[in-house]
Amino acid sequence: MKSRTIERVAYATGALLFLSGLGHAVVLIASGGSWTGPVSMRKAVTFGLSFGLTLITVAWATSYVAVRPRVRNVLLGVFTGASVVETLLVSMQAWRGVPSHFNFETGFDNAVSTTLAAGGGVIILTAVSFMGAALRGDGETSASMRLAVRFGLVALLVALGAGAAMIASGVAEARGGNPQAAYTTAGALKPLHAVAMHAILIVPGLAWLLRFAEWMERRRVRLVWVAIGAYSVLTAVVGLESVAGVSPLAASPVEMVTSGVALGVLGLIGAVAVREAVRRRSRVS
Repeated sequence: MKSRTIERVAYATGALLFLSGLGHAVVLIASGGSWTGPVSMRKAVTFGLSFGLTLITVAWATSYVAVRPRVRNVLLGVFTGASVVETLLVSMQAWRGVPSHFNFETGFDNAVSTTLAAGGGVIILTAVSFMGAALRGDGETSASMRLAVRFGLVALLVALGAGAAMIASGVAEARGGNPQAAYTTAGALKPLHAVAMHAILIVPGLAWLLRFAEWMERRRVRLVWVAIGAYSVLTAVVGLESVAGVSPLAASPVEMVTSGVALGVLGLIGAVAVREAVRRRSRVS
C-alpha cells in the first residue's frame, strides 16, 4: 500500500530505536556488565529492540486498517511518541545505574516511573483505537490480511494487558516497601508479554506471504485461521507457564511439545507460502 508521511516517520523512528538497542547490546557485551537485575543495561537493549520492532510492525500492519487519514496520523503519531519516550527514559535510567520501573527513591525517579506507566497507558489506548477501527471496517485489502491484522491487534492488546498487570503488581509491591519483590513478581509475565507482542508481526507477515501464492482467497483465509490457532495455542501455553511462574525453558514435556508443535505449524505455513511464491515467480520469468 502507498506509504504515507506518518508511516515513513514511524519506520525511521522504529529503525533508530532498534539501532539504539543494538548499540546498548554492544556496550553491555564490551563492558562485561550483568544481563540480569533491575539496573542492568539489558533493559536498554530489550526496550530499544522491542519498541523499535513493534513500532515498525504496527505502522505496517495498521496500514491495512480502514481509518480516516487524520485519525490515523494522530494515533500512529502518539504511538510513535510514546515508544520514543519509553525507550529514552529506560535507557537514561540504565546509564544512571538506577531502576527505571518501581523506583520511587527520589522525586526525579518517581517522575520517571510515573511517566513510564502513563506511557504504557497511552500505548494501550492507541492500540484499542486501532482495534476498534479494524473491527468496524473492511478496508481495501484481502479477507485473509484483514483477519490476520485483527488477530495481531487482539494479541497486541493481550501483551499490553500483561505489561499493565506487571506494572500494577510491581507498583503495589514497591509502594508496600518491598521493591525487590516488585521486580521478581512483575517479571513473571514477561514471556507472555513477549510472545503476544509479536503476533502482529508474524501472523500478518504470513498473510502477506500467502498473497504471492496462486490460490483462491478462501484457501488463504483457511491457512490464516490455522496460523491463528497455532499462535493462540502458543500464547496460551506460555501464558499458563507465566502465571505459574515456570520458565518456558523449564516447562513440562507436554507444554514444551505443545509449544513446539505450534511453532512447527507456523513455520510450515511460512515455508509453504515461500515455496508457492518462488514457484509463481519462476513460472512468470
